[in-house]
Amino acid sequence: MHPILFSLGPVTIYSYGVLLATAYLVGLGLAVRRARAAGLDGNRILDLGIWVIIAALVGAKALLFIVDFRHFTSSWSEFTTLLRSGGVFYGGLIGAVVVCIYQLRTHKLPVWPSGDLFAPGIALGYMIGRLGCLMAGCCYGKPTDVGWAITFTDPAATLNVGTPLNVPLHPTQIYESMAGLVIFGLLLVLERRGRHFAGRTFWSFVLMYAVSRFIIEFYRGDDRGFVFDMVSTSQAISIVLVPLSLLMLWYLGRPAMPATPDASRGPRRPRFA
Repeated sequence: MHPILFSLGPVTIYSYGVLLATAYLVGLGLAVRRARAAGLDGNRILDLGIWVIIAALVGAKALLFIVDFRHFTSSWSEFTTLLRSGGVFYGGLIGAVVVCIYQLRTHKLPVWPSGDLFAPGIALGYMIGRLGCLMAGCCYGKPTDVGWAITFTDPAATLNVGTPLNVPLHPTQIYESMAGLVIFGLLLVLERRGRHFAGRTFWSFVLMYAVSRFIIEFYRGDDRGFVFDMVSTSQAISIVLVPLSLLMLWYLGRPAMPATPDASRGPRRPRFA
């Protein structure tokens, strides 16, 4: 763990910020490359990606603020920590999807094919971004005695995000980073196998991410809000997204029905009688 990358006088460069920026750039670069390979305008996808990044940043912090409302409104100093926090990934994903659909319809780009182009880049960016969480100490796990436990020691992590120090914890950041890498690989494999249809890659990403996030949440130890004191906010969203993604995969993947003539009109008369 190394939350502060380096300092230049009064300017401090945080590892999380650098890796988060890298995650967005790598994900967007991959989306543009895939768009050009698919015959779409790469510049339009680049413009769209910039809006998506802005929406993701705002959405992630907005959901974090809602989930931990009492903490961030307890004092001005606590509210300012929101600026240093990465936010909730689901908030960023929801914000990005909403803005993306609006922009796609505005510029008359195909919605689901465009989503398919972005999905692997999101998974790859997620993998990199979670390494930023590891460096910062945020999104930490529960105390454990497993052989692969990780122990944080830098006081800056406690100051910024409240990370417990000198306590062996589940490396949930690594779990989630590995999940992102596996999802990225599976998406690329799925694109080359089976019957392809628009939206398949995007909703496959949503399904796999929701399942992995629901499971990993059991090992998280940070305070992130609970629904009905039973499941975390992210688990509650996963419970909604799993059946939704399955429904969308079924709906979008239905075989096209052949056109049938309207029998109510009766037999058509020859054009030249």
